[in-house]
Amino acid sequence: MPEDSGKEFTMVTCSAPVNIAVIKYCEYRMFLKTTTTVACSRSFQEDRIWLNGKEEDITQPRLQSCLREIRCLARKRRSDGEADVDTAGLSHKVHICSVNNFPTAAGLASSAAGYACLVYTLSRVMGVEGELSVVSRQGSGSACRSMYGGFVQWIMGQQGDGKDSLSQQVEPETHWPELRVLVLVVSAERKPVGSTSGMQTSVETSILLKHRADSVVPARMKEMIEAVHKRDFTAFAELTMKDSNQFHATCLDTYPPIFYLNDVSRRVINLVHRYNRHYRETKVAYTFDAGPNAVIYTLQQNVEEFVQVVKHFFPPETNGGQFLKGLPVAPTTLSEELKQAIGMEPMVKGICYIISTKAGPGPRVVEDPSEHLLGSDGLPKESA
Repeated sequence: MPEDSGKEFTMVTCSAPVNIAVIKYCEYRMFLKTTTTVACSRSFQEDRIWLNGKEEDITQPRLQSCLREIRCLARKRRSDGEADVDTAGLSHKVHICSVNNFPTAAGLASSAAGYACLVYTLSRVMGVEGELSVVSRQGSGSACRSMYGGFVQWIMGQQGDGKDSLSQQVEPETHWPELRVLVLVVSAERKPVGSTSGMQTSVETSILLKHRADSVVPARMKEMIEAVHKRDFTAFAELTMKDSNQFHATCLDTYPPIFYLNDVSRRVINLVHRYNRHYRETKVAYTFDAGPNAVIYTLQQNVEEFVQVVKHFFPPETNGGQFLKGLPVAPTTLSEELKQAIGMEPMVKGICYIISTKAGPGPRVVEDPSEHLLGSDGLPKESA
């Protein structure tokens, strides 16, 4: 909620969801999120930003691009005579504080959620309205998909550089309430190869990537959208896994090759296929973005058993922290038949923890002023 004191100090806090590609690039919003507070004041000497408690370089080109675009849109609205534009705020500096409730730069689309939240919050502070997904892409290409909730597709633009591409919601977060997500955090460490630089190398060197973009993804997008509309889990799951496999095949086809998956990631893939084979149906699906962490899709009725399967084959450390986070999952007992059918040796320390979640909404303003990450002095609160 904006706080205002004679137009000298304005503060807004918003949250935006993580997006994970099922067809890369058709997205699914989750209740993993970034929260961002933006304060604007005549007393600030310079623009500043803090991420997860640490001050970062505000002069990063992608950050500057987002700030510049939002300020340009606000000035345009003012020149067009829009009455609700904070004209004083356009000449003021901003302080930005952002936190994630999930690992940052570990292959879970943290930059997408971060830039979507940043752009959305800046737009609320400066009175900018309209299509913001194009602006969010100035920070992270996939950020445009975090501008909506539920299921979202990324629509290619007409310009060759893709700068005019934008996102479009396929279905809202309420469309498929039975669909659940389990994020198996294999590593919270920063990935060695960033998504942007990795994709640039793939574009330059991978023949498979061109074939994928021209011939595979368009058809799969149509199939995935139909599966989502119909809530067809089997089609949804199999398309998701096949597309994840091909994405990482493209990473291997890159020169030099990019290795986002590790031994634990491959064991998770094996586990999912053995679990499905035991039941002779596709009950669980995996996908991996640019990192080793697995995102598991399943239906509500399978969540308890599959969480127990993960705990059995990737037992948590007895002296570790909380292994299951997010939405509650009741414990259950696995049958000996299922354990034998999967037939894998348990791997201690393979999975750091599980995040239980589901489809979430798009960006929104946090109405409770106590949730602001910045204090009345414009600096991060200690708890942020």
